[in-house]
Amino acid sequence: MKTQQSSPDVTVLARAAAKVKRHVLPLFVVMFIVNYIDRVNIGFVRSHLETDLGIGAAAYGLGAGLFFVGYALFEVPSNMLLQRYGARAWLTRIMFTWGAAAMAMAFVRGETSFYVLRFILGAAEAGFFPGIIYYFTQWLPASERGKTMAVFLSGSAIASVISGPVSGALLHISGMGLHGWQWMFLIEGAASVVLCGFVWFWLQSHPRQAKWLSEEEREALVTAIAEEQRAREATHVARPSMFKLLADRQIALFCFIYFSIALTIYGATFWLPSMIKKMGSLGDFEVGLLNSVPWIISIVAMYGFAAMAGKWKFQQAWVALTLVIAAFGMFMSTTGGPVFAFVAICFAAIGFKAASALFWPIPQSYLDARIAAAVIALINSIGNLGGFVAPTAFGFLEQSTGSIEGGLYGLAATSLVAAVAIFFARMAPGAKGNSPAKPEPETAVASTASTAASH
Repeated sequence: MKTQQSSPDVTVLARAAAKVKRHVLPLFVVMFIVNYIDRVNIGFVRSHLETDLGIGAAAYGLGAGLFFVGYALFEVPSNMLLQRYGARAWLTRIMFTWGAAAMAMAFVRGETSFYVLRFILGAAEAGFFPGIIYYFTQWLPASERGKTMAVFLSGSAIASVISGPVSGALLHISGMGLHGWQWMFLIEGAASVVLCGFVWFWLQSHPRQAKWLSEEEREALVTAIAEEQRAREATHVARPSMFKLLADRQIALFCFIYFSIALTIYGATFWLPSMIKKMGSLGDFEVGLLNSVPWIISIVAMYGFAAMAGKWKFQQAWVALTLVIAAFGMFMSTTGGPVFAFVAICFAAIGFKAASALFWPIPQSYLDARIAAAVIALINSIGNLGGFVAPTAFGFLEQSTGSIEGGLYGLAATSLVAAVAIFFARMAPGAKGNSPAKPEPETAVASTASTAASH
C-alpha cells in the first residue's frame, strides 16, 4: 500500500510563493514591456518606410500582419520544445531570437525583406506567453497564479502607454549613416538581447534549483504542485481535434466574437500613428505621446467596466455594450476631420479594450474544465488572426482607394454583429441541462494570458 504524501504547511507555502513572486515578477513585467514594444513599433515608422524604401500602404499592412502568421505557425512547436529544454533556457532563447529579429528590421531594404523579417519576428516570439504560463505552473500553487498573472499582465498596460513616447523619441536619433527608424529598431531590439542574458542568470527552471528558497520552502512548493498535477491527471480527457471543437456551435461563436474584438484592436494598433500624423505638423515624439492617450483612457475604462460587471451581473450585456461603444467610435471616426477622428478612436478604445477583458468569463463558464485550456488556446489563435486581417485589409484599402474609411466601416459593422451574436453565447452548457463547469484555476490563468495576447 502506497503512503500518501502529507500536504505542505500553508504558512511555509505562502512564504515560498511570496518569495517566488518577488524574484520573478518584476523581470517578467519588464520582459512583457520589451516584447510588446518590439511587436508594435512598426506602427511608428510607416511613413519613414514609405519615404526611404518605397514600402506603400498595402505592403506595410501585409508585413505588419505577417507577424501573426509566423507566431501562429510556430507557437505549438515552441511550446513542445519549452517543455523539453526547460523554461529558463527556452525563454532566454525566445528573447534572444526575437531581439535579433527586431534589430534586423533596421536593415530592411524593400518589400520582400520587410515581409520575411516580420514573419521571422513572429516565429521568434512564438511561445513567450505559454512559456510564462508554464513557468508559473511549475513554481506557484494554483491559488496564487491568478493574482500573479494579473500583475504580469500589467506589463501590457504599461507598454501600450510608453511604446509611443519611447519609439517617438528614438526616431530623432541619427548618425553613422543610419536613419532614426533604423536606430529605433536597433536600440529596442538590443534591449531584448541584453535582457536575455539577465534572464539566463536570474531564472531557474525548477524550484529545487532555487538557492534563494529554504529547503523547507522548496519542498512545500514541489509537494503542492505535484498534488495539483495528480488531481489534473485523475480527470484527464483526450484533447479533441480542432475540427471537433469547431463543430460545437458555441465554440465557433466564441471564436467569431473574439476574432471581431481582436480585429478592431489590431486595426487601431497598427494604423493609429498614421491617423494621428494627419492631425497637423506633428513630430515623431508628439505622435508617440498622442498615441498613448487612447490606451490610457482604455485601461481606466477596462477596470471600470470590470467593476460594474462584477456588481451588476449579466456578462453578455456588458460585452455587447462595449462592442457597441467600439462600433460607434469607429463609425464616428469617418465623419469628421483628423482631430475628431482621433477623439472618436479614443472613444472606440474604451469599448474594444473593455470587450477583450469582459469576453473571457463567458467561454470559461461554458467549458468543461478538462478541455478548457485547449479551447481557450483555439479561441485565442483564431482571434489573433485579426492581427493579420486588419492591417492587411487596411493597407490594401488605402493603397487602392486612398482612404481607410472602408476598413473603419467594416470594423464598426463587425463589432455590431458581434454585439448581437454575444447574446447567443451561453454561460453554461444548456442542451442537456448541465450545471456550469467551473474551470480549474490554471485554466483561468490561461484565459487571462490569452486576453493579454491581444493587447
